[in-house]
Amino acid sequence: MTSFDLFASAGGEPDGGAADLQAPLAVRMRPRDLDEVRGQQEVLRQGSPLRRLVEGSVSAVTGPMSAILWGPPGTGKTTLAHLVATAADRDFVQLSAVTAGVKDVRAVMERAATNRSMYGRQTVLFLDEIHRFSKAQQDALLPGVENREVVLVAATTENPSFSVIAPLLSRSILVTLESLTREEVGEVIDAALTDERGLAGGYDLADEARDHLVAIAGGDARRALTSLEAAAGVADGDVPFGPDTPRTIPLTLAHVEQAVARAAVRYDRTGDQHYDVASAFIKSMRGSDVDAALHYLARQLEAGEDPRFIARRIVIAASEDVGLGDPTALQTAVAAMHAVAQIGMPEARIILAQAVVHNALAPKSNAAYTGINEAVADVRAGKVQAVPPHLRGSGYTQASDRAAGASGGAKVEGYVYAHDQPDGVAAQQYLPDDLDAELAARSYYRPTDRGFEARLQDRWAWLRERLRRR
Repeated sequence: MTSFDLFASAGGEPDGGAADLQAPLAVRMRPRDLDEVRGQQEVLRQGSPLRRLVEGSVSAVTGPMSAILWGPPGTGKTTLAHLVATAADRDFVQLSAVTAGVKDVRAVMERAATNRSMYGRQTVLFLDEIHRFSKAQQDALLPGVENREVVLVAATTENPSFSVIAPLLSRSILVTLESLTREEVGEVIDAALTDERGLAGGYDLADEARDHLVAIAGGDARRALTSLEAAAGVADGDVPFGPDTPRTIPLTLAHVEQAVARAAVRYDRTGDQHYDVASAFIKSMRGSDVDAALHYLARQLEAGEDPRFIARRIVIAASEDVGLGDPTALQTAVAAMHAVAQIGMPEARIILAQAVVHNALAPKSNAAYTGINEAVADVRAGKVQAVPPHLRGSGYTQASDRAAGASGGAKVEGYVYAHDQPDGVAAQQYLPDDLDAELAARSYYRPTDRGFEARLQDRWAWLRERLRRR
């Protein structure tokens, strides 16, 4: 692979693939082939367009497709671009949309056209942060991409549907990359500790230090390796030179905390701390203490808790503890859950905070929660007599033989269609016989006098009197 970088980027590999020990650890540990890539199993599955592009197994008729890689930082966008270039011994050109202009793009296109016509070599153009390119700058890419003078591999952390022009999108495959899992980040760290290109077995990383590195990485392999390298530097400073220098340098949690200026949060995602902090989080929202709820939210996020797990807890609390005290709390919580799944960290913290504040400040009601629990308890106690005849369905065989009622407004003897009543309420028996009399004296649903639900008290009282008067 020939590397040609207009900006002499430090991120490029030396020719020949030898490890440059002066380069950052994240650069030295860049995967050399697909077997070393961590994560992205879905987009790199056998036969996928991206894998075929990396392996060079493209059709002689169609040629290689350009690709737009969309994903969070540290998910392998630059690595995959290098692998695409390496696959078929292509020339590699790297530009950054932060500093490059139309003139630079045209220079790459002219060189690529020359290389293809004179030497039969194809050029891979890796364009980082393409979302920073203006429409005019992106237009300059089109001729080379359409004629396949270059294979464009463009990286972006922004949604390409809004940041990349449609003609460029239509000429490229769109590949969505996901943040690495905790396990995958751990594998990246373990490889860097032992690989000759990395720390070459010179450090003994404590388990709690490894856990902290994984947590603060947030699914970003580059961040994990940068933090590991910084911690190793701190550990070096604690080791005396001379005959007492250990062959393997201890790398502790204190070294990591000092290197990244970030204390480890005592939080085990599968242990007591997980359940204790999650419980305190929910109870703080229930207790309307916004400060406490945000504190426990921060502890979970800083410890690397899955933001989707937190979002699900907020959705549950919006129904269990707020309910109809403020019906919009559930809308906020559900919207936050979907937004978090699309956005990811670190921005997801803002969305979660909004939902937490809404839940904590909202008037509280557990009336729906207690109502369904009592109804379930009665069902489990055997209070499940037959559905009253006039309420039974009519869309099945022999329904008419059982004198079943009708749905959708059809009129049959014994069934009163609610929409025919002046007030829209049909006073008739809805409950089975064994519960009809019992619930005349009590009710599953007992609205509170707080928030929106206070308005429902009079409504439900009137409805109960109206329904039971027959």
